[in-house]
Amino acid sequence: MNNTVRNILVVIIGCVLGGMVNGLLIKYGHHLVPYPEGVDMTDPENLAANIKLLKPANFAMVFLAHALGTLFAAMVIARYAASHHYKLAMIPGILFLIGGIMMTTMVDAPTWFDATDLLLAYLPMAWLGYKIGINLKS
Repeated sequence: MNNTVRNILVVIIGCVLGGMVNGLLIKYGHHLVPYPEGVDMTDPENLAANIKLLKPANFAMVFLAHALGTLFAAMVIARYAASHHYKLAMIPGILFLIGGIMMTTMVDAPTWFDATDLLLAYLPMAWLGYKIGINLKS
């Protein structure tokens, strides 16, 4: 397979898998850290109305979903890309960071969470995923 085609497919597959990890943790994280009564994370209007009820542990699960989704995507990309491993592994970090920035404009989360999420869950996790993926490759 052509290296360019392989790299494109790996980035797409890595980002989809990372998005799935993120989505699964958001969807099922409440089993580990239950949401307060009346909070529905799947309904943006309900979330906006009840965000003040969330505890730091609830935000930690959201952070973990963002961080692990990005980490997994970058790890898969770094492991299976034909070339340009670092540059390609940073793509999900950048794409997911853009999504995170968009979410901060839509959801009125506490500033400490927005800052922590945007600064630590995306680019640093993409870098760490790159490091892990390269180590798995050798």
